[in-house]
Amino acid sequence: MQQPETRELAYFVAVAEERHFGRAAQRLGMAQPPLSRAIQQLERRLGVPLLERTSRGVTLTAAGAVFLVESHKALDAVTAAVRRAQRAGEAVPKLLVATKPDGDAGLLERILPRYRQDPDAVEVEVVVCGIGEQTPMLRDGRVDLAFVHPAHDDLAGFDTELLLTQDQVAVLHRDHRLAGRSALVLADLDGEPLPRWPGTDKKTSGPEVRDSGQLMALIALGQAVAVLPASVRRHAWADVVCVPVLDAPQSSIMLAWPDRTRSRAVAAFVRASTEAVSAQIPGGPAAHFGGAGGS
Repeated sequence: MQQPETRELAYFVAVAEERHFGRAAQRLGMAQPPLSRAIQQLERRLGVPLLERTSRGVTLTAAGAVFLVESHKALDAVTAAVRRAQRAGEAVPKLLVATKPDGDAGLLERILPRYRQDPDAVEVEVVVCGIGEQTPMLRDGRVDLAFVHPAHDDLAGFDTELLLTQDQVAVLHRDHRLAGRSALVLADLDGEPLPRWPGTDKKTSGPEVRDSGQLMALIALGQAVAVLPASVRRHAWADVVCVPVLDAPQSSIMLAWPDRTRSRAVAAFVRASTEAVSAQIPGGPAAHFGGAGGS
């Protein structure tokens, strides 16, 4: 079977996402008839229908739904290859590392000096991104490594190194009814305004938040409470307290990078990360960051 071209994958993704040939053609900057012919040719080549056409638009067949997921992966892989090759060919090679705010639990402060001592080290640029953006940036080549959280991030296609596990704490306004407790259980927070994070369908009574700074401001105003990794204490505002939550699941931090990478700079960064964790916390990589100790 002749392999589809990336151009055809992009055409299919546009139609599948827009659910309409006309809107897809407009998005692609092309006329509708050649787009329709290209999709028909793609279906003939694959030997399966990808779309169900109706007078109002299109819907995905079972094969189309699978092909959409795989097309995204393929297009991301091509984009990543281009971006990483361009960075590797720069006069001053650079390693891009993504983390959401405090997503590294302060580990970067120890990792970076150790990494710079490695003979395979290159210049590092830390990319502070939004919640849930680390793995998409890693997949499409915008970054080379990322600090990720296995409970929330899709790690398929990545190699990973577990660096740290943490207890979780309830972050409360200092005048909250539970602020004086030495410890809590999750049931104590029933009915509290817990935040709604982007990209999740979890129903809570609290406000929708986009980042940790906004969340901390809402907690300081008494508008929300949150259960967060214990390292949040490092940046807790003066008007909030952190109380251990005894039955909250532990939160893990992993370092992730594309599988099958041959980058010596990436390998050096992973090596420096595990060594830095071993030096910082007894027990080495995957060490435990406790939640006890008050606010």
